[in-house]
Amino acid sequence: MFTLVRSRVRTAALALSAVAALAFGTTVSTGAAAAPAPAKQGPTSVAYIEVNNNSMLNAGKYTLAGGGGNVFDVAVIFAANINYDTSTKTAYLYFNENVQRVLDNAATEIRPLQQRGIKVVLSVLGNHQGAGFANFTSQQAASAFAKQMSDAVDKYGLDGIDFDDEYAEYGNNGTAQPNDSSFVHLVTALRTNMPNKIISLYNIGPAAQRLSYGGVNVSSKFDYAWNPYYGTWQVPGIALPKSKLSPAAVEIGRTSQSTVASLARRTVSEGYGVYLTYNLDGTDRSADISAFTRELYGSDAVYRP
Repeated sequence: MFTLVRSRVRTAALALSAVAALAFGTTVSTGAAAAPAPAKQGPTSVAYIEVNNNSMLNAGKYTLAGGGGNVFDVAVIFAANINYDTSTKTAYLYFNENVQRVLDNAATEIRPLQQRGIKVVLSVLGNHQGAGFANFTSQQAASAFAKQMSDAVDKYGLDGIDFDDEYAEYGNNGTAQPNDSSFVHLVTALRTNMPNKIISLYNIGPAAQRLSYGGVNVSSKFDYAWNPYYGTWQVPGIALPKSKLSPAAVEIGRTSQSTVASLARRTVSEGYGVYLTYNLDGTDRSADISAFTRELYGSDAVYRP
């Protein structure tokens, strides 16, 4: 039996008095790219960053002692929310003040990572209001929310969307319970809108259990899926190749270095292509990170503040 060891800080407290939907504008260019870090061989490393407390730039502060490549390949902004408007009875994409700050300051918070070759993805999370990925009651409603997400990716020059179906509290505010069609319609619409962007799945919640409907299976529309239980090994139940899966999940600074190393060794020995980490903060975590980079890439990690 797996123990849920993650201790995520919820990104948008309901007590916030100013609740504003995303106002869409023109697409933000990623600008002139600086020279990316040298390429590396080995699994894709992912870092979730709690932007309520930490800077996205932390993902770019670690390189490999051997070769100088980036330790992290994907940095996830944790997190935007799927909120519910009780007057219109519709879901909308919401950014708390810290997520909005990162997005508004993309030139200094996001572009430096992208210029190094690190992809920046926006995670979307439930917010206790009853709205979730699994309870859209029509294809039209699912498609409308998919458009909000893809518009945000375009507007802020992001590299994709991550689905995390937690804290929705389905049924709150009179919302519907999960159904089989909702997530299939949502993912299908999002992939249509973003054919060349990342769509990833934090493999938890009702949505992750509802990947097929009406003869359509959306598994192949995801680029990655990962285990949501830190300090454990659990292969996501989705029909993706091993190269796109992370059965390993660790919380940096809380999962022991011996476990971090063991999970990384298993990732390599069993042929999986992704290694998931959570809660990268602003302190020097090179010892914790080296515990997995030695196994994944044959090199220690170097921290440069």
